[in-house]
Amino acid sequence: MGSVTGAGAPRSAAGAPRRNTARLLRLVHEEGPVTRAELTRRTGLNRSTTLALVGELVALGLVHESENPAPGAVAPTVGVGRPSPVVRASADVVAVAVTVEIDAVTVALVGLDGSIRHRVTSPAASRPSAPEAVAAVAALLDDLAERMRPVRTVGIGVSIPGTVRVEDGLVRYAPHLGWRDEPFAQPLAAATGLPVRVANDANLGALAEHLYGSGRGVSDLIYLNGGASGIGGGVISAGRPLSGADGYAGELGHTFVADNGIRCHCGAFGCLETEASRAALVAVTGVAADDLPALAVALDTGGPAVQAVVDRQVAALATGLRNAIHSVNPEVVALGGFLGTLLGHVGDRIVTAVRAQSMAAMADRVRIVPTALGPDVLLRGAAEIGFRDLLDDPEFSPQQEVTTP
Repeated sequence: MGSVTGAGAPRSAAGAPRRNTARLLRLVHEEGPVTRAELTRRTGLNRSTTLALVGELVALGLVHESENPAPGAVAPTVGVGRPSPVVRASADVVAVAVTVEIDAVTVALVGLDGSIRHRVTSPAASRPSAPEAVAAVAALLDDLAERMRPVRTVGIGVSIPGTVRVEDGLVRYAPHLGWRDEPFAQPLAAATGLPVRVANDANLGALAEHLYGSGRGVSDLIYLNGGASGIGGGVISAGRPLSGADGYAGELGHTFVADNGIRCHCGAFGCLETEASRAALVAVTGVAADDLPALAVALDTGGPAVQAVVDRQVAALATGLRNAIHSVNPEVVALGGFLGTLLGHVGDRIVTAVRAQSMAAMADRVRIVPTALGPDVLLRGAAEIGFRDLLDDPEFSPQQEVTTP
């Protein structure tokens, strides 16, 4: 297999997409089935141009048209006459979505229409090294080889619980995995022959919830996920991911919430992810660490010891959210993983506690909700960066990124 150049690097000007075609493809990808008439209205193009551009996308195999409207298809609010054809993104054009955790590596094929076609997981007895995680992804893709043959695979997106230099996929620091300055995009690209992009898991979760979940239609969003690797945070501000100077913004798990708190792996005391942890809930309930439905039942039926842990975690989470809300002023806070389970157990207690210690103008409108995408949120986010080259240029082919010795 040839070596892969520029894994996740910006495309050259020579490969610049035709903007209107890319606009239409992104609309269909993000909105779901949409009528051709609505595409015309959304883009401001004339009908003949829309017809021609949709025809190009059909010829490229990226969308297909039908005369039959689908449930939920976006249609214009005005107009009479013959129904406009419905344009749908293809499920047979896929990105490989990868999540790496301390206890498992998961690979899924996600269609351009948002469907998760196949999903396989490789459990890890101990936290994998970066080369071991690359090898696990390559092996899982080999297992999926038969299922990948009928589809067109355009790229790989990887979710990592740590700080990632997004321009080249170098994992600067993933404390729970024990990685520091580990290349990931280039080795995985070399192993698979596909372009690879890597990003922080919570930033990808925030992106997915913003586009497809509880933050859809919302310009300002905070996403917090609680999992095996602690608490990660991502922020959407003014409709765009908040990345910071080096792409490391959003480390809300390390906001300070408790005096005389537990020492965190980052070196500080009283971080949110040490004061509100999945491990503490698992220890007091006795459920399996990855069984969130069982955790929900255990929280609802638990006794005083369980309630005491819940109370401490609610207090810590409310303080952490207060800090974040005062900094970002979001409309929605979406909680995933065990944090979503905790929210489901205590209901309005968290938002009440947040408002009790916040400036009224900052917290009056905020909604604190569970993630809408559930366990698929990181896979959908990873797929989104796997599709990025195609969405920027509908004529993109992975072979453009591959060089043969």
